[in-house]
Amino acid sequence: MHVPSESDPHNPSAPHAAEGPPAGSTLAGPAPAARPAAARNNVTYAAAGVDISSGERAKQRIKMLARKTFNKHVLSEIGGFGGLFALDLEKFPQPVLVSSTDGVGTKLKVAFELGIHHTVGADLVNHCVNDIAVQGATPLFFLDYLATGRLRDKDADTVEIVVRGLSEACRANGCALIGGETAQMPGFYADGEYELAGTIVGCVNRPDIITGEKIEVGDVLIGLPSNGLHTNGYSLARKLLFEVAGYGPDQYVNELKDKTGAALMRTHRSYLSIIRKLTASGAEGPEAGIVRGMAHITGGGITENLPRILPRGAGAQVELASWTVPPLFEHLQQLGNVEQEEMLRAFNMGIGLIVVVAAEQVKKAKAILNRANERHSIIGRIVRGERKVTYA
Repeated sequence: MHVPSESDPHNPSAPHAAEGPPAGSTLAGPAPAARPAAARNNVTYAAAGVDISSGERAKQRIKMLARKTFNKHVLSEIGGFGGLFALDLEKFPQPVLVSSTDGVGTKLKVAFELGIHHTVGADLVNHCVNDIAVQGATPLFFLDYLATGRLRDKDADTVEIVVRGLSEACRANGCALIGGETAQMPGFYADGEYELAGTIVGCVNRPDIITGEKIEVGDVLIGLPSNGLHTNGYSLARKLLFEVAGYGPDQYVNELKDKTGAALMRTHRSYLSIIRKLTASGAEGPEAGIVRGMAHITGGGITENLPRILPRGAGAQVELASWTVPPLFEHLQQLGNVEQEEMLRAFNMGIGLIVVVAAEQVKKAKAILNRANERHSIIGRIVRGERKVTYA
């Protein structure tokens, strides 16, 4: 709406133009800036896309899910400025805190396409749990970050489903979901889409930390299977399956022996249970050496992740024929004529965890794995080298 100004000749109350400096005079200043148009109605946060009331309703539903994960060490309620957790100093007399943070990545794009939201919480929690468990840590508590666009009622339903997945995975891994953030960011995220990330904190007694520093030439690599892509390599996988091959997410593909979406949405495994069995296998504890190092195989594959635990003077030789690569990875490679080196850096290729054990402990480790019905393969050895993986 035009708002007449004092100098507007169309405003009957304006002073006569002759009273000011003549047109073109050097005395004339710059023209006054136009006033912004006034809103006809009061503008609210909801009108800008952020519905505070809907957000509060969503938070109330989330509180109940988080509370189900609480234990006696949680001293705060959901909704405070920070989560409070009392460390058990009897269990951890020499405590070292171990933390990790991560996201689900573009696997979420597949979740949006399929409308499957109940598994992505487990993907996130299990990924973070594995990252600290390989260092010998016990998960203590978890914090999530969920950002979305407009939080309408149907979006709040989706948020609840995602958080239920987080809650169930936290309970399964014995850690508490003690806080997080649910952010409404209209205009930043498309309607119906969201970002999901989280941080985990665990604890390990100082003598029980597993870093890989005790790894020696001659040690054996034991590979434990993944469930699929886990949460890595999805940008390449989506391009190959949906753009190159032109598959739909609900399409059954003979080479995969499954529907495309189902193959991509398999949940990231938690290895916590089997790690505990391996590291608690002797009275001497982890320091005694049955497990000398563990690598969680995520982004970067075996090529980038295994060297993270190798000490100076040590390399790893991996036998590619020692395990059966799942059909999903084989088909991805065929679709894009992807070089083997690229596949091994982008994907886990069917191995989600590598455990390094002393050669004399292999029989004992295999017995533990067999009792737990855990499939495994001897996939290589530690050799002389400089923190690199070679394939044979």
